[in-house]
Amino acid sequence: MFACRQLTLTHFRNYSFKQFDFDQNIIGIHGKNGSGKTNLLDAIYYLCFTKSSFNRPDMQSVKEDCAGFRIEGKFQKNDDGLKLVCILRENNRKEFSENETAYHRFSDHIGKFPCIMIAPDDISLITEGSEERRKFIDTLLSQLQHDYLEQLIAYNKILQQRNSFLKFASERNNWDQSLLEILNRQLTEKGNFIYERRVRFLNDFLPLVLDQYTSIASSNDRLALEYDSQLKNQSFEDLLQQNFQRDLYLQRTGCGIHKDDLDIRLYETGFKNLASQGQRKSLLFALKLAAFETLKANKGFPPILLLDDVFEKLDQERMQNLLEYVCVQSGAQVFITDTHEERLQQAFMKIGKEYQLIEL
Repeated sequence: MFACRQLTLTHFRNYSFKQFDFDQNIIGIHGKNGSGKTNLLDAIYYLCFTKSSFNRPDMQSVKEDCAGFRIEGKFQKNDDGLKLVCILRENNRKEFSENETAYHRFSDHIGKFPCIMIAPDDISLITEGSEERRKFIDTLLSQLQHDYLEQLIAYNKILQQRNSFLKFASERNNWDQSLLEILNRQLTEKGNFIYERRVRFLNDFLPLVLDQYTSIASSNDRLALEYDSQLKNQSFEDLLQQNFQRDLYLQRTGCGIHKDDLDIRLYETGFKNLASQGQRKSLLFALKLAAFETLKANKGFPPILLLDDVFEKLDQERMQNLLEYVCVQSGAQVFITDTHEERLQQAFMKIGKEYQLIEL
């Protein structure tokens, strides 16, 4: 069993100081918009990932007129009690510790405390560009394979160096060929590793997504998912050589695994162009729950599930299917937020499991 049993927030978002105790594995959190429901879930996410689930600088999580924040969580992992602390100092220096032992590299923490969050903005995973889907794949794989995370960090660093090289070379109309060859070699080495891991992983993962979609939507809708990469038909080395003049003109690297995507099709047509709101939401939950099952199988225990405002995302039938799965079948600790206390109570009573309600 993996669960968060206590959370203490100091100067975090809208909280001056607040302590929460969680004595059940199904926790409903209700309150008006702006009361801090999403912030509470994001604090748990912070402790699992060392950062916010939202793409924002750490300083934006500091309560107004305060210098920094502190998040402390007490977790249960099987029979072990663990304390995690995340502190942002007034100089914007972040510190993270487990049982009073500080991390020197935050990346060493990733994957030890698995967590899946589903929030209103997550629909961008379906509707927006390829960056959102790559981030989803990378976040999941990084929790499963630490060496993948290390290679990904290295790849992004080398990519930045190559882009800086291209900018300098374009402005000066002159470049060091030997340095370019070194950067290309380093980038392809890391990129090929990442590509091969993604291929292997997605071969098993994408069928799980289709199964989850069928379960949630009660239909398969002839949905098709495929990993799309420039490296499928051409080596990374050749791509870099062929695109060099274009890269030089644009001052950035326009080919590589940082352009990968998931090709999603419905009835053999682009999903975004044809899918209804219900189908988009069903696919979002299918992706997230397939990630949940993958983490559960890999870690030997279910990750924490954070469901923010999900009642507004699905119709009643899909919602009941989801709650039956996450609250009864999954075995996970589940946090669910909603603006309506009665709606939470009615939903929990239908599934017949003990639960805890927290009002904000």
